[in-house]
Amino acid sequence: MPKLIVSIDGVVVKEVQLTKDRSTIGRRPYNDVVIDNLAVSGEHSVIQMAGGVATLEDLGSTNGTYVNGKSVKQHVLADEDVIEVGKYKLKYLDREGVSAAAPLGTATGSIPMGMNSGLMSSPSDQPARGPRVKVLSGSAAGREMELTKVVTTIGKPGVCVASITRRTHGFDLAQVDGDQVATVNGVALSAGPVTLTGRDQIDLAGIRLEFLES
Repeated sequence: MPKLIVSIDGVVVKEVQLTKDRSTIGRRPYNDVVIDNLAVSGEHSVIQMAGGVATLEDLGSTNGTYVNGKSVKQHVLADEDVIEVGKYKLKYLDREGVSAAAPLGTATGSIPMGMNSGLMSSPSDQPARGPRVKVLSGSAAGREMELTKVVTTIGKPGVCVASITRRTHGFDLAQVDGDQVATVNGVALSAGPVTLTGRDQIDLAGIRLEFLES
């Protein structure tokens, strides 16, 4: 299902599934994608889905809508196009499996960890290599997920969701959503994103993971 990865200054703030035929973007709270920034018009732009094609249209916004750095009035979106409204960037993804949720069973119920099940491996499978996270708690303990995507979302929707973003200097963990704040080695992400280092312990509403670099 197509989605938008919303970020500002390189920090992912939310992920929005495009489930409707018409999804509006703007500052007003009734929009499907709300961006609370004065540089964004009340009704800034709209994405319309028809026949599997997503078309972005500027709605006469004050500061314009940009795609991949170019001003547009109307644009047919392609996978990984970057929409810019104000200071915000909205990355359009329509590939299957990008940050797709797969349930990880736990004692308290299934926890969508933002993981593609094809990237999950049990301890008996071939060991994962490269940067990855390993589940340390619950019935999924021992499973690993390689961080092959630019942005991977993990956590329990509505409770605690964080994003792991690949950057030139490594991987940054940032809080995305939820009443409970994720922690790294016991330190809350309240102050902003944290660059992960090997063996860092991540806690997401009682689910503990370990970041492994190789």
